[in-house]
Amino acid sequence: MSKNFIIETSARHVHVTQEHLEILFGKGYELTKKKDLSQPGQFACEERVTIVGPKKELAGVSILGPVRPETQVELSATDARSIGIAAPVRESGDVAGSGACKIVGPAGEIEISEGVIVAKRHIHLTPEDAEELGVSDKQVVWVKVETPERSAILGDVVCRVSPKYARAMHIDTDESNAVGAPRELYGEIVEIG
Repeated sequence: MSKNFIIETSARHVHVTQEHLEILFGKGYELTKKKDLSQPGQFACEERVTIVGPKKELAGVSILGPVRPETQVELSATDARSIGIAAPVRESGDVAGSGACKIVGPAGEIEISEGVIVAKRHIHLTPEDAEELGVSDKQVVWVKVETPERSAILGDVVCRVSPKYARAMHIDTDESNAVGAPRELYGEIVEIG
């Protein structure tokens, strides 16, 4: 097995609760799967919403399924600043005290007082992958990324280990652009914190 792993760009997206989904799209509404994502059971949906901040809005933001226990909006730092939201860099699910926004759907809108974050770069690993790479859950590592013109070493990468995961690193669009990411990009852990 290779010590490399694919690096995927995670564009802006929203995770919603069933309650919020029904407010945004109508009573009894269910998400429509567009395509499966690399993480088992996760999928991109046909449904899109508008994220409204104090300065302006971002239209056509994808919802990812399945529904979650908490509604969360993941933006790049550039997205957040452009619409006037102070979004901290956090791991998915760590939304306490994070940014606020309005989410608008075709049937209604919701205001969330927290839940807007810039996702901390991370690597999804199975326990077997983690053992092979010599890392553990929540460990922070450095990852080397080689591209034709903008190779880099990315620090502060959190390892997330679960038998439910598939081996892949996720970065946001700002990070992807910073390294000039081609369609297919791989990384390698070069230092373990």
